[in-house]
Amino acid sequence: MTAVLDDRAAGYRPQHTLPLRVEALRQLRRRRTLVIFAVLVALPVIVLAAFQIGGTPTRADRTTFIELATASGPNFAATLLFMGTGFLLVIPVALFCGDTVAAEAGWSSLRYLLAAPVPRARLLVNKLVVGLAFSAVAILLLPLVGLAVGTAAYGWGDLKLPTGGSLSAVEALPRLAIAVAFVILSEVVVGALAFFLSTATDAPLGAVGGAVFLSIITGVLDAITALGGLREWLPAHWQYSWADALQPQLEWGGMIQGVTLSLSYAVVLLALAFRRFGVKDIVS
Repeated sequence: MTAVLDDRAAGYRPQHTLPLRVEALRQLRRRRTLVIFAVLVALPVIVLAAFQIGGTPTRADRTTFIELATASGPNFAATLLFMGTGFLLVIPVALFCGDTVAAEAGWSSLRYLLAAPVPRARLLVNKLVVGLAFSAVAILLLPLVGLAVGTAAYGWGDLKLPTGGSLSAVEALPRLAIAVAFVILSEVVVGALAFFLSTATDAPLGAVGGAVFLSIITGVLDAITALGGLREWLPAHWQYSWADALQPQLEWGGMIQGVTLSLSYAVVLLALAFRRFGVKDIVS
């Protein structure tokens, strides 16, 4: 009988290497994860303290979420989401997705992971899934803690709208959930960009900083009205479209365009990340 030779070790199963739960626990125990979550939990308390010290806004034309922050718990949550959109929530997404592969290279542990051996595609998929999951939790955490802190301070009531009118507290919750879901999906492009940069450099700060910097640049370009319709191709152009969910009549148009643009760019960036990492020489 002729023995069939297999170049793989007995019992080796690629799908069993680097389980998601192991990667998730590794990331959860890192100091930067705990610091980010602690900051997001503390921020609503800090904002509440600022309102308590500075007093309730007294402008006659209360036309922004910030000026309506003290109206109710749902209003306070919407205010935190408004404050976080555009920059604050970009940072944890860029950190969780941009630090994941580059950090392994920086620690000189990436080559040992691949020698375990963990297939390159599986390593990237698991790190990406965990990075995006942690990013979603970070984005959700800010308005969720804001809702709890605001309700404790200002009571459970209707969501007052900057455009006038209000939503009942019961109706406001699913609307806030839609708004948060939009923010999560709109930030996927930032995560994909950071992840791509993470596969291209061994410096975690370069990947994270590069994603944050490019996000700021797109925001600046969106403010240049002379660009006209070209601004609609910038993810930053749609980042506040979640406010359409907090209207008497829910509007989907802007949110659908924003999510479509974010996911389209993300697919391209992730394809580039997988292609680059698949042929990259791992020396660290």
